[in-house]
Amino acid sequence: MGLFRRGLSRTRQSFFGRISQMLGNTEIDEDTWEDIETLLIQADMGFETSMKVIDILQEKVRAQGLTKTDQLQVALKETLAGLLEFPPAMNISGRELSIILVVGVNGSGKTTSIAKLAHRLKNLSKRKVMIAAGDTFRAAAIEQLQTWGERIDVPVIANRPGSDPGAVVFDATEAAKARGYEILIIDTAGRLQNNYNLMQELTKISQVSGKVVPNAPHEVLLVLDGTTGQNAIEQAKKFQEASGVTGVIVTKLDSTAKGGMVFSIFNDLELPVHYTGLGEGIHDMVLFNPEFFVDSLFSDAEEDDEEES
Repeated sequence: MGLFRRGLSRTRQSFFGRISQMLGNTEIDEDTWEDIETLLIQADMGFETSMKVIDILQEKVRAQGLTKTDQLQVALKETLAGLLEFPPAMNISGRELSIILVVGVNGSGKTTSIAKLAHRLKNLSKRKVMIAAGDTFRAAAIEQLQTWGERIDVPVIANRPGSDPGAVVFDATEAAKARGYEILIIDTAGRLQNNYNLMQELTKISQVSGKVVPNAPHEVLLVLDGTTGQNAIEQAKKFQEASGVTGVIVTKLDSTAKGGMVFSIFNDLELPVHYTGLGEGIHDMVLFNPEFFVDSLFSDAEEDDEEES
């Protein structure tokens, strides 16, 4: 809970905290609904999800006979929590080798998230993990993964920049099988989501892994930059079409992220959020917890004072 609260302090203070301040102990009126709607949209929740929240809230007010805005705040937290779910266990057990394909645009924090995920699976789940540097279009991406691999003691299979990503994935999959590794995490190119060639490349990589290991990839995780808000949702729709995304990692929620886009991921995309990035450290990617997330969005003056002291 503490990591969520510290990580989401900027979001809480800039947007959802304003809702807490606004919902004091006054009568609920039309201005109340307009203020909530405005703040939800400003918090990057998106129009459709914001309207869904308002509709549910108004029904709660009618059904429960709520009249005060402090009662409305409790109902709002319940409503937001109801949009979220705990992530299911990833499909990475019960076979000799499981493959996780990681996709997302450049700058989303994809490479760092791969390193954090590998470290987590290796140390907390005690699994033998290997990484494939499938983003062969950027030399920096290969070098960054290799540096991370040395730091966390996870092998990285790579080839020279500009080589065929499918060949790298094939070689890495064969190597993982031969060496008895349990999980292979594959990095992919992250050019703009409307690039047709990129989407074709992702489809090809999925097919290559499936030729070596049945039904691979077993998970396709999309990394979304929390600071890009509704733009990230549009990216996600493109990646869903190209690579069959099964879950999401949301990064940079400790930065200037507004937080609302997380609700859009569940409501608009109907995808689970598996992990959230709440800092730069190797341990700062945590399993998504809906209760902790929602609680951490709302202001608590005493706790905020403690954090600042």
